[in-house]
Amino acid sequence: MTITSPASSRRARTRPVPPPRRTDGQRFWPTVAAVASAGLMLPFSVTGAAVALPSMASQLGASVGGAQWMLNAFTIGFAALPLAAGGLADRYGRRRVLLAGITLVGVTSLLVALAPSMALVDAARAVQGCGAAAVLASGAAVLAHGTSGPRRRLAFGILGTSFGTGLAIGPPLAGALVAGPGWRSVFLLVAAVALPAGLLAARVPESRTSWAPGAGRPPLDVAGPALFTAGLAALAFAFARATTDGWAAPAPLGLFAAAVLLVLLFAVVELRRADRALFDVRLFGRPEFLAVVCQPFTVTLGFVVLLVYLPTYLQGTAGRGTLDSGLLLLPMTAPVLLLPLVAGRLAERTSVRAVLTAASVLIALGALLLTTLDGGSSWARLALPLLPFGAGVGLAFGVMDDAAVGTVPVEHAGAAAGIFNTLRITGESVAVAGAAALLTSLTAGRLRAGGLGGATAADLAGQAVVRGQVPPGQRAAVAEAFTGAFHTAGLLLAALSATGALLTWRALRPGSHR
Repeated sequence: MTITSPASSRRARTRPVPPPRRTDGQRFWPTVAAVASAGLMLPFSVTGAAVALPSMASQLGASVGGAQWMLNAFTIGFAALPLAAGGLADRYGRRRVLLAGITLVGVTSLLVALAPSMALVDAARAVQGCGAAAVLASGAAVLAHGTSGPRRRLAFGILGTSFGTGLAIGPPLAGALVAGPGWRSVFLLVAAVALPAGLLAARVPESRTSWAPGAGRPPLDVAGPALFTAGLAALAFAFARATTDGWAAPAPLGLFAAAVLLVLLFAVVELRRADRALFDVRLFGRPEFLAVVCQPFTVTLGFVVLLVYLPTYLQGTAGRGTLDSGLLLLPMTAPVLLLPLVAGRLAERTSVRAVLTAASVLIALGALLLTTLDGGSSWARLALPLLPFGAGVGLAFGVMDDAAVGTVPVEHAGAAAGIFNTLRITGESVAVAGAAALLTSLTAGRLRAGGLGGATAADLAGQAVVRGQVPPGQRAAVAEAFTGAFHTAGLLLAALSATGALLTWRALRPGSHR
């Protein structure tokens, strides 16, 4: 079944005319090096910031809310703007947008490193997330336009390795930097990487979409990205208020309702734009496509939760140093670097359906094993739940993108890839904001059950979850409560991943594509 619109024939004359591809060998390696070095900054901007947050919050005297927004501000822009950035790249130049994104990430990293207050850090991180979205979208567009055939597969393989490297080495490297020169050096490193990335990007051939003579450019989709960004922001604010006011309080309930309304309005706007939409919501009518694009929520959600909040748990409740906390994440992050290529070969021998289902099963197993988590345990016991998480995410990363475009007709492959990448980063954004609220609420509830007052319990829980700081006299009680919160979160994640495994197995069964 193909997806068409009554207006598609009227708009056929405005379709872009693709320029010839550049496959010049002299341009290939500088182009790949530019995009890969820029891509290396993105995962480190998340993992490095998470490891550095406890030290940063302590030195800057940040409140729990201010510290949490250091993460939220980045993920909102990063999640909401890739599609808009991709549209700008096609219209005004892919190299131009790539350079702008690299510059934004580098300059804002320098601002964070020099910031005297958490307010300035949060503002700079919001802009940095927009720059990261521009790098992600334009970098992929540069490779897609400038390569073809085996060289394109090689180029995207190198880019994937760059992402995986940043994800794997980010926590231990950030831990070493925080333990040595201090947290500011984490962001100085990102700023330093931006300089050679920008110099390499300046050598990339410029390209943009050429439109048919007389057709003119279609209007920019401004309303769609604005509504989507506002919806994500409302959701992040709702989670933040739920942490302090309670989940049933009027303020968070109103913000949750506003987030739902804004996302629904976004869907209506994009549906009305039909073939000109940045986000083709009509593709969600295909169950197999819906199953694949939900993978970021059933597969990577728990991974992101551990990546961001396990370091604060280890530093706050177990008193471990930043370097130890970063190294303890290696059992989870190393498989993400090593397994994607293996996953592709497994999918060739079995099926994408089998690999994605196995990934969800492994993550469900890791989530169940979170019930054994104890901050004071040995390295081997701490690694026990992390290895299945890393293996599951590594397998999924190897086939998810291909599955997303493989479940729709070829003429909709680009739209499918854009939707999938948007939802993948959106899932990470929701995970960062939602997990903070959930873990804080569960920890505070256990502290209240132990006899602490409501305000004291909420403050201690927020300090432990977000800032990784616990008063020495309360360490035992907070450690027990925070550990119990992780155990409960593990059971919830296990149920979510197990449900995802069942839905994936059913939706991707042979003959389900229409």
